[in-house]
Amino acid sequence: MKLTKAEPMSETEQSAPPALPLAVNLQYTRDLSFEVPVGAEIFATLRSQPQIGVNIDVQANRLQDDQMVYEVVLSIKAEAKEAPEKEGGPAGRTVFLTELVYAAVVTLTNPPQELIEPILLVEVPRLIFPYARNIISDVTRDGGFPPIVLQPIDFVALWQARRAEFPEAAGHA
Repeated sequence: MKLTKAEPMSETEQSAPPALPLAVNLQYTRDLSFEVPVGAEIFATLRSQPQIGVNIDVQANRLQDDQMVYEVVLSIKAEAKEAPEKEGGPAGRTVFLTELVYAAVVTLTNPPQELIEPILLVEVPRLIFPYARNIISDVTRDGGFPPIVLQPIDFVALWQARRAEFPEAAGHA
Protein backbone atom coordinates (compact mmCIF):
# COMPACT_ATOMS: atom_id res chain seq x y z
CA MET A 1 0.00 0.00 0.00
CA LYS A 2 1.38 3.37 -0.98
CA LEU A 3 0.77 6.42 1.20
CA THR A 4 0.44 9.74 -0.54
CA LYS A 5 0.08 13.28 0.68
CA ALA A 6 -3.56 14.25 1.18
CA GLU A 7 -4.89 16.66 -1.37
CA PRO A 8 -6.82 19.72 -0.17
CA MET A 9 -10.57 19.16 -0.25
CA SER A 10 -12.42 20.63 -3.19
CA GLU A 11 -14.98 23.36 -2.66
CA THR A 12 -17.87 20.91 -3.17
CA GLU A 13 -16.49 18.54 -0.53
CA GLN A 14 -16.15 21.40 1.95
CA SER A 15 -19.75 22.52 1.45
CA ALA A 16 -21.26 19.35 2.92
CA PRO A 17 -24.28 20.13 5.09
CA PRO A 18 -23.53 20.51 8.79
CA ALA A 19 -24.50 17.72 11.14
CA LEU A 20 -27.77 18.05 13.02
CA PRO A 21 -27.44 19.59 16.47
CA LEU A 22 -29.02 16.44 17.89
CA ALA A 23 -27.93 13.63 20.20
CA VAL A 24 -30.21 10.68 20.91
CA ASN A 25 -29.45 9.88 24.56
CA LEU A 26 -31.67 6.80 24.85
CA GLN A 27 -34.72 5.06 23.44
CA TYR A 28 -37.24 3.02 25.37
CA THR A 29 -40.63 1.34 25.30
CA ARG A 30 -42.79 3.54 27.49
CA ASP A 31 -45.94 1.45 27.11
CA LEU A 32 -46.89 -1.66 25.16
CA SER A 33 -50.23 -3.43 24.98
CA PHE A 34 -51.54 -6.34 22.93
CA GLU A 35 -55.08 -7.67 23.26
CA VAL A 36 -57.15 -10.38 21.62
CA PRO A 37 -60.58 -9.34 23.00
CA VAL A 38 -62.49 -12.42 21.79
CA GLY A 39 -59.79 -14.86 22.88
CA ALA A 40 -59.11 -18.23 21.25
CA GLU A 41 -62.48 -18.23 19.46
CA ILE A 42 -61.15 -15.73 16.92
CA PHE A 43 -58.59 -18.25 15.64
CA ALA A 44 -61.37 -20.77 14.90
CA THR A 45 -63.79 -18.31 13.29
CA LEU A 46 -61.56 -15.92 11.34
CA ARG A 47 -62.27 -16.57 7.64
CA SER A 48 -60.18 -13.93 5.89
CA GLN A 49 -57.41 -11.43 6.47
CA PRO A 50 -58.54 -8.81 8.98
CA GLN A 51 -58.70 -5.15 8.05
CA ILE A 52 -55.99 -3.24 9.89
CA GLY A 53 -56.22 0.42 10.82
CA VAL A 54 -53.17 2.28 12.09
CA ASN A 55 -53.02 5.61 13.94
CA ILE A 56 -49.75 7.41 14.60
CA ASP A 57 -49.04 10.43 16.79
CA VAL A 58 -45.85 12.27 17.71
CA GLN A 59 -45.34 14.55 20.69
CA ALA A 60 -42.32 16.27 22.20
CA ASN A 61 -41.92 17.63 25.72
CA ARG A 62 -39.04 19.54 27.21
CA LEU A 63 -37.76 17.71 30.28
CA GLN A 64 -35.81 20.53 31.94
CA ASP A 65 -36.42 24.25 31.57
CA ASP A 66 -32.72 25.13 31.76
CA GLN A 67 -31.53 22.50 29.24
CA MET A 68 -32.41 21.53 25.68
CA VAL A 69 -33.34 17.96 26.69
CA TYR A 70 -36.59 16.60 25.27
CA GLU A 71 -38.63 13.43 25.33
CA VAL A 72 -40.05 12.62 21.90
CA VAL A 73 -42.94 10.15 22.02
CA LEU A 74 -44.09 8.11 19.03
CA SER A 75 -47.50 6.49 19.64
CA ILE A 76 -48.73 3.75 17.32
CA LYS A 77 -52.11 2.06 17.59
CA ALA A 78 -52.97 -0.81 15.26
CA GLU A 79 -56.41 -2.41 15.32
CA ALA A 80 -57.41 -5.43 13.27
CA LYS A 81 -61.11 -6.07 12.60
CA GLU A 82 -62.86 -8.89 10.81
CA ALA A 83 -63.65 -8.07 7.20
CA PRO A 84 -67.30 -7.10 6.58
CA GLU A 85 -69.62 -9.96 5.66
CA LYS A 86 -70.95 -7.96 2.68
CA GLU A 87 -69.07 -5.55 0.47
CA GLY A 88 -69.34 -2.11 2.08
CA GLY A 89 -70.89 -3.54 5.24
CA PRO A 90 -69.77 -2.79 8.78
CA ALA A 91 -66.53 -4.31 10.01
CA GLY A 92 -66.82 -7.31 12.26
CA ARG A 93 -65.35 -8.01 15.67
CA THR A 94 -61.99 -6.75 16.81
CA VAL A 95 -59.42 -9.46 16.06
CA PHE A 96 -56.58 -7.81 17.95
CA LEU A 97 -55.49 -4.42 19.18
CA THR A 98 -51.94 -3.31 19.86
CA GLU A 99 -50.71 -0.01 21.20
CA LEU A 100 -47.10 1.09 21.50
CA VAL A 101 -45.71 4.25 23.04
CA TYR A 102 -42.04 4.40 22.08
CA ALA A 103 -39.89 7.29 23.26
CA ALA A 104 -36.48 8.84 22.87
CA VAL A 105 -34.70 11.29 25.13
CA VAL A 106 -32.70 13.70 23.00
CA THR A 107 -30.43 16.67 23.56
CA LEU A 108 -30.30 19.58 21.14
CA THR A 109 -27.07 21.57 20.98
CA ASN A 110 -27.50 25.21 19.97
CA PRO A 111 -30.06 24.56 17.22
CA PRO A 112 -31.43 27.45 15.18
CA GLN A 113 -34.84 28.30 16.68
CA GLU A 114 -36.68 27.53 13.43
CA LEU A 115 -35.23 23.98 13.39
CA ILE A 116 -36.27 22.89 16.91
CA GLU A 117 -39.80 21.84 15.99
CA PRO A 118 -38.91 19.97 12.76
CA ILE A 119 -36.02 18.19 14.49
CA LEU A 120 -38.24 17.04 17.36
CA LEU A 121 -41.37 16.21 15.36
CA VAL A 122 -39.86 14.98 12.09
CA GLU A 123 -36.22 13.94 12.42
CA VAL A 124 -36.33 12.16 15.79
CA PRO A 125 -39.48 10.14 14.90
CA ARG A 126 -37.84 9.22 11.58
CA LEU A 127 -34.83 7.90 13.51
CA ILE A 128 -36.79 5.87 16.07
CA PHE A 129 -39.58 4.59 13.78
CA PRO A 130 -37.69 1.46 12.60
CA TYR A 131 -37.39 0.29 16.22
CA ALA A 132 -41.09 0.89 16.90
CA ARG A 133 -42.03 -0.85 13.63
CA ASN A 134 -40.00 -3.89 14.69
CA ILE A 135 -41.74 -4.05 18.08
CA ILE A 136 -45.21 -3.89 16.45
CA SER A 137 -44.20 -6.63 14.01
CA ASP A 138 -42.83 -8.87 16.76
CA VAL A 139 -45.77 -8.44 19.14
CA THR A 140 -48.39 -9.24 16.48
CA ARG A 141 -46.42 -12.29 15.34
CA ASP A 142 -45.92 -13.42 18.94
CA GLY A 143 -49.66 -12.89 19.46
CA GLY A 144 -50.39 -15.63 16.90
CA PHE A 145 -51.10 -13.47 13.84
CA PRO A 146 -49.14 -12.58 10.73
CA PRO A 147 -46.80 -9.72 11.67
CA ILE A 148 -47.88 -6.19 10.87
CA VAL A 149 -45.15 -4.58 8.81
CA LEU A 150 -45.79 -0.86 8.93
CA GLN A 151 -44.93 1.04 5.78
CA PRO A 152 -42.52 3.99 6.07
CA ILE A 153 -44.17 7.11 7.45
CA ASP A 154 -43.80 10.56 5.92
CA PHE A 155 -43.20 12.46 9.15
CA VAL A 156 -42.85 15.75 7.25
CA ALA A 157 -46.43 15.39 5.94
CA LEU A 158 -47.66 14.35 9.40
CA TRP A 159 -46.01 17.42 10.95
CA GLN A 160 -47.36 19.75 8.24
CA ALA A 161 -50.87 18.34 8.66
CA ARG A 162 -50.70 18.95 12.41
CA ARG A 163 -49.47 22.53 11.85
CA ALA A 164 -52.37 23.15 9.45
CA GLU A 165 -54.83 21.66 11.97
CA PHE A 166 -53.46 23.59 14.98
CA PRO A 167 -51.77 26.74 13.63
CA GLU A 168 -51.70 28.39 17.08
CA ALA A 169 -49.47 25.56 18.34
CA ALA A 170 -46.88 26.11 15.60
CA GLY A 171 -43.50 26.93 17.00
CA HIS A 172 -44.16 25.31 20.37
CA ALA A 173 -42.61 21.87 20.42
